Amino acid sequence: MEYGFKVPPSGSMSTPEALATLARRGEEMGFGLIAVSDHVAIPRAVDSPFPYTESGEFPGVSGVFLEQLTLLSFLAGQTSKIRLLPSIMILPHRGPVLAAKVLASIDVLSQGRLIVGCAAGWLKAEFEALGAPPYNERGAVASEYIHVFKELWTNDSPTFAGKYVRFSDVSFEPKPAQKPHPPIWVGGETPPAMRRAAELGDCWYPIGTNPKIPINTPGQFSNSLARLRGYAEDAGRDPSEIDVAYSSNWIDDPDGKMRVAGDRLAFAGTVEQVAGDIRDFEQAGLRHLVLGFPAPTLDETLDRMERFIADVVPLV
Repeated sequence: MEYGFKVPPSGSMSTPEALATLARRGEEMGFGLIAVSDHVAIPRAVDSPFPYTESGEFPGVSGVFLEQLTLLSFLAGQTSKIRLLPSIMILPHRGPVLAAKVLASIDVLSQGRLIVGCAAGWLKAEFEALGAPPYNERGAVASEYIHVFKELWTNDSPTFAGKYVRFSDVSFEPKPAQKPHPPIWVGGETPPAMRRAAELGDCWYPIGTNPKIPINTPGQFSNSLARLRGYAEDAGRDPSEIDVAYSSNWIDDPDGKMRVAGDRLAFAGTVEQVAGDIRDFEQAGLRHLVLGFPAPTLDETLDRMERFIADVVPLV
């Protein structure tokens, strides 16, 4: 199992000094991935239901929120081994040719450490603020943009003629350091998102706490992987070629109060319970676990990360 950790692009720990410390210390602890979330212009009035709460209410962020790919570039310069993961880059937020250039540049400058985590998005007002393509077409936009990335990253004379993007007779260099391109991790739990992962992705990367489509237990996870494999076969792909990752939080909850659809929240509880969850999910097919370590201060966050590595991982 490869473990990753999330860094906060907002709030009191979003200073250059705190972020550099988190990145370096996480790398020293042995984490394999560092993950950064994506918002650009957060509306004061949220008009779309948030997929990962029962009520649909968005927990929200306030104050500073650093741009995701800029922050990943900064973190690349603070580290030397850990892989860099947008978690998740909302594909319609950025024009695909420019995004492909920024991503390729990060991969080159980090010497091949980028993973392209991506999804279609959920926040309509943010789409509108950014002048993005129509919100109701975001799934088709996301899929087309992935095709654009691959064309630009792998073809010496890239050409594309789609519904949303058209170009020809252009030079696009440098190509990414990784060949044929950085791994593409496609997020989302809905059938269209899973089909996108099965058809276009190198890895499926869900969040387990979607109350409408919970993937919070090993059984639910196994059932979801069976569907993913079916979608891959429908697309003419070998299901074994598609990697599997998972995004969650590590939470001290020995009383099991945090629940999803009646089940104890996965990766929350005693160290023994969390280690058991990791073993069960790994047996079902999970290979990469990206965790948040929510805490109010930098020292407390680092302490939680260290305790996870020292107390949980050896039990796995």
